Amino acid sequence: MIKRTIAIITPCHLSLRQEQMHVRSKLFEDDTGKTVPIEDMGLMLMEHPQITVTQGLLAKLMEHNVAVVNCNEQHHPIGMLLNFQGNSTQTETFIAQAEAAKPLKKQLWQQVVKAKVGNQALVLEATGQNAGRLQKLMQEVRSGDVDNREGAAAVFYWPRIFRDRPDFLRGRDGAYPNNLLNYGYAILRALVARALVGSGLHPTLGLFHRNRYNPFCLADDLMEPYRPMVDQVVAGIISQRPPDREELDQVAKMALLRIPTMDVMMAGKQRPLLVAASESSASLARSFLSGDGKLALPMPA
Repeated sequence: MIKRTIAIITPCHLSLRQEQMHVRSKLFEDDTGKTVPIEDMGLMLMEHPQITVTQGLLAKLMEHNVAVVNCNEQHHPIGMLLNFQGNSTQTETFIAQAEAAKPLKKQLWQQVVKAKVGNQALVLEATGQNAGRLQKLMQEVRSGDVDNREGAAAVFYWPRIFRDRPDFLRGRDGAYPNNLLNYGYAILRALVARALVGSGLHPTLGLFHRNRYNPFCLADDLMEPYRPMVDQVVAGIISQRPPDREELDQVAKMALLRIPTMDVMMAGKQRPLLVAASESSASLARSFLSGDGKLALPMPA
């Protein structure tokens, strides 16, 4: 069964009742609430400042490896809770990850970048555009991406992915549709971090990303090949709304919240993205443990 993504968007009290999550609305005094099976959950977003939650529930969510994402008053995800005991051989995998040789990490990063640029090409081709430049850049990616082919691909890709916005610049605080991308990437980051913990990896110790203030460097590394699929969802949202409608509304959120269940291709087989992320994480853990350096990475379905 595919794990559910739950978004709490109104004032609610969340607690543990009979081993299930009990959700009671604060808007209606006579609300008796409803329960959600915790074992069915993979990701929960809390979007309202008046949400309260008990420690007992948080502990149970962590026990079931549910990623819990907190949002600010603008509904932008700003924090995440994860279970750090999500794998029985965690210590062994942590040590292998921390001691991984630099050549291995550079080889793994090469695979990540090639997959990302290749997926950017496929997403552009799906819109009827020529992506030959991206295909060429993908073939030129060397170990560690020392020539920054990822950056060159971004210069070509971003003015074309949103066809009616050729001046678009990607930036967290940039103009629309950066707000939609930010929300989608936050969901992607959370589910990838969840998958990493489930594979016994530490989401802080990255292959390439190494910002001293970033606790999710490895999640930011492994999510790169998945980003173009989020871009594709955002492009679809834009195509179905008026040009002057730029807010992150409930319709857009509902489309983005389906990201974990959207289909991608893994080794010629169709998988929900949530499952694919777990396969990618497991292959990364195997690479650290064995040194073979072979990652399972997605393509758009």
